[in-house]
Amino acid sequence: MVHSVDEEGDVDPWRRRTRRTRRQMPLWQELPLLLVVAFCLAILIRTFLLQAFFIPSGSMEDTLLIGDRVLVNKVVYDLRDPVRGEVVVFRGTDGWAPQVDEEPDGSFLSKLGRTVGDLVGVGRPGEKDFIKRVIGVPGDRVACCDDQGRVTVNGIPLDETYVLRDSPLEIPPNGRECRSRRFEEVVVPPGQLFVMGDHRLVSQDARCQGPVPIDNVIGRAFVIVWPSARWASLSVPETFASVPTPVAAPAPGVSPLRPDPSGGIAVVVPVTVALGALARSGRTHVLRRRRLHS
Repeated sequence: MVHSVDEEGDVDPWRRRTRRTRRQMPLWQELPLLLVVAFCLAILIRTFLLQAFFIPSGSMEDTLLIGDRVLVNKVVYDLRDPVRGEVVVFRGTDGWAPQVDEEPDGSFLSKLGRTVGDLVGVGRPGEKDFIKRVIGVPGDRVACCDDQGRVTVNGIPLDETYVLRDSPLEIPPNGRECRSRRFEEVVVPPGQLFVMGDHRLVSQDARCQGPVPIDNVIGRAFVIVWPSARWASLSVPETFASVPTPVAAPAPGVSPLRPDPSGGIAVVVPVTVALGALARSGRTHVLRRRRLHS
């Protein structure tokens, strides 16, 4: 069969005429569609890649302040287990009491805002969501204190420069309260983590509430994104580099503990670049079409 070719080089002139007569979608119709697509992308990213968390209490001060928002990498622990020194978000077990300093507003608009925020990943954490620093991994022996009042891991004292408000030494240890700095040596069970807040004076953590299953970890908090004046990465303090491998090895099948040098940035960069490219492409497309309509 022989196809006719017009002067512009189209094999099928009828299709070219059809494309010419096809009306473009007006901006007022395209904008809601773009918003729906953006909303769906936000939900997908929140579910599988990244999530923003609001800090509701002072248990991590001064590393994290009440009102800070952090980005949490939800993919990294699908590839490896948490390592000492990382700041993690996790679901507390039944033994963990909720720790929220501010009561949420009960108005309808506030509830609606929290619902939308939860969907896109910028809402407040649930009552059982906590953020703490990993001090011990499976097999570690964690205790306090040495002759200088420091926490030890596998016999090595930690120089915790990030702890600005420590618990008092004179208060006797109590297994049901975290008011005392001192606690007996704990061997972290397989598949669990020993976590503590940076503000030891108020933090309710593994000292009195027990270790946390690794399966309960939601992800690693790796950067403060809001307020903008407090933007900072949440890196692993150097003091953890001197801690030796635990004598009691993790259970067979547990992946080796290797830190992520990027701190989660490796996930954010491609996502940010992709979204930026989409946004730029969409913006250019809209501007081009607006010029055509003018």
